[in-house]
Parts: sequence; C-alpha cells; structure tokens
Amino acid sequence: MTVQNDLKRQRVAVLGSTGSIGVSTLEVMALHPDKFEVFALSASTQIDKLLAQCVLFKPAYAVMASQPHGRELAQKCASLGLSTCVLGGSQAIEEIARHELVDTVMAAIVGAAGLASCLAAARAGKRLLLANKEALVVGGDYFLKAVAAGGAKLLPIDSEHSAVFQSLPSDASAWPQQIDKIILTASGGPFRRRDPATFTDITPEQACAHPNWVMGRKISVDSATMMNKALEVIEARYLFGVQPQQIEVVIHPQSVIHSMVQYRDNSVIAQLGTPDMKVPIAYGLSWPHRMSSGATALDFRAMSDMSFESVQDHGHAERFPGLKLAWAVLDAAPGTTAVLNAANEIAVEAFLARHIRFDQIHKVNLETLSVMHPAPPQSLEDLMALDAESRAVAQALVTRLGN
Repeated sequence: MTVQNDLKRQRVAVLGSTGSIGVSTLEVMALHPDKFEVFALSASTQIDKLLAQCVLFKPAYAVMASQPHGRELAQKCASLGLSTCVLGGSQAIEEIARHELVDTVMAAIVGAAGLASCLAAARAGKRLLLANKEALVVGGDYFLKAVAAGGAKLLPIDSEHSAVFQSLPSDASAWPQQIDKIILTASGGPFRRRDPATFTDITPEQACAHPNWVMGRKISVDSATMMNKALEVIEARYLFGVQPQQIEVVIHPQSVIHSMVQYRDNSVIAQLGTPDMKVPIAYGLSWPHRMSSGATALDFRAMSDMSFESVQDHGHAERFPGLKLAWAVLDAAPGTTAVLNAANEIAVEAFLARHIRFDQIHKVNLETLSVMHPAPPQSLEDLMALDAESRAVAQALVTRLGN
C-alpha cells in the first residue's frame, strides 16, 4: 500500500466521477487543495460532464468506459488545449485504478461493472474507498482475498457501513469478541406508508423521489424496494466478518442515525449526521483523521424526534419482500449473492424503462434465484460468467413479463 506522506498531496483517482458520489467526492477534495490532487477521472457515458470536470480539475488522465466515447472526449479536450491524457475502455479504467502514482481510489462505478477496477486497485495496494457495494456483493471472499494479498486499505463509503466502521474499535482483531450485532438503519424510502395494493401503479418518477437522500436513479429504486438494504446486509457481512444473523435492519425515517453497533455488554454506539454523502467521503479521504466535509451540521434543537420501526411492522414485510433475500443468499452456495445482484440490476433497468411494473422487480429476482444454481467462483472470469448467465435468465423473465 502507498503510504501517505504528510508533505505531499494524495493523488486520487475518482472512478465514476460524474455520478452523485463522484461529484460529492470532487466537492470535498476542492475544499482541501493542499491535501488532494485529482489525478484521474472516469465516466460511463456523460462526456460533457466529464469534460467540464477536466476543465476544472485538470487531471492527468480521463477515461470513458467505451473507446468511441473516449475518442470524442479526447477531441473535445484537445480543442480546449487541455493536457489531460484521454483513454477509453474498461481496461483503461483498470489501468488508472492500479497506476503507480495513484494513492487513493474512489470506487464509485455503479453495479457489477465496477468489480474489475476495484480488484485492480486492491491488488495494487491502494487506499480503496468503496462506494461500489457490488464489489463485495458479487466478489465476496474472492474480493477480500485480493485486498489482503495486495495490502490495500479498504474503507467503506456507503453511509451505513461508514457509520459502522466509525462505531467500531480501531483494532479489527477485537471485533469478533466484542460485537453482538450490527444494526443498519433504513429510511424506508418513498413508499414506507404506501398501501402495497397500489404498488402496481408506481412510476419510475415516484420511485426515484427519495425523501431524504439525493441519489442516482438505480440506487433510488433500490431504496424504494429496500433491495439497497439487502445488498448492504451482504456487504456488512463481508466487511466486518460477522455472521448473517448478527446483522439487523431497522427503519429510521429521519436518516439521522446512519447505523449502530451493539456490543456484548448491550451498549450501543451510533454515528449520527445529516443525510449527506460528503460526511463518509471526507472520513474515507482523511482516515484515520477528520477534516471538514462541507456538509451541514446537525441542529439538535430543530429535531422534533427520532423514531424507529421494525421491518416486520406496519405492513413492511409486504412492502419490502426483497429484504429477506439477503439472509437467504448468504446462507446459500457461494456465488448466489452475485446472482441476486445481477437479477436486480436487470429488473431495475427494466422498470426504469417501463418494461415491467415496480412490484415485478422482486418477482424477477426471486425467479432468477430459483433457476440459477452456481458453482463456487474461483476467478474473476468465473464471476463475470456467472453475472452474464444470471443477467440472461433475468432478461428472459423480463421479456416474458413484458409480453
């Protein structure tokens, strides 16, 4: 792992820089130009947005996910006289993730597409800020072995996992003996009180209107189904080395407490803050220290209450049937978590394109899991093959439901 020198700035590669996490990361870094240098940026399709970031931050490298998009960005950068080296393709994203001059990688590429670059950064021993939960959901123990082999420092950026990390002792070897359970909080999303009988009428616009957080469309839908929390349960199991039954989910509509750790003596330590991703991003960038995030501070005088609901109460089990799949796939054969992730990505994409109904997302996930019986993956190629096969099964189900 590259050790940060207090006399030099951290060189940071932001993968997925045009998404909400990437934009927030650049905003936090801009507050501390003496501490951080934007070394590389990557994006999937938003050429003009990445171009604007290149103008503002002048990275050494900028990468588009496809080579045609890379060529178009290169032409635009050249016309503006920018010295940024522009590349295209997934291999180029992996190259900047492992680049010898990069100290820190913000892994904010959405979905399984981000796994290969996360593995590249892990094997190269980078400080890896993990906003891509799918790296662990899909990669599981295989990904953790790459982190250990490369000597990388893995720091969670999801607000819930960052909250857990901040609530744990600094000595990770003490966690198994001290933790009783991890409690992940969930806002309940936009449909926490909606009659499940009306879920057939939910539109993509309604599902993306999260009451507390500003997020991309895919994760907003996952929040509405609470599949995001199912994926977070899986991620927490791998990040913190606990058993699935030691992870609990509770609905906390105000999104003030981001998660909690209950210890063997029944004391509970929680991390609180405004619902702003700049807080966990700033902590990941500055760990083990702290620095200004640019987020608004909590005003306890203005808080009327903090409430909690069981995921089994108020009809929530019927509203959020996908949540229980987290424990089911963790108890199943290795690789089953990757099947769930692939099916859900296809189902959410189909819902956003109005090919299936909101309530059918769970149906696609459940039926894909019933069809797929994976062999334990032994390589990245195995994981990608399993991902592709699961997507094909899910897509066939989507086509059938759409007819």
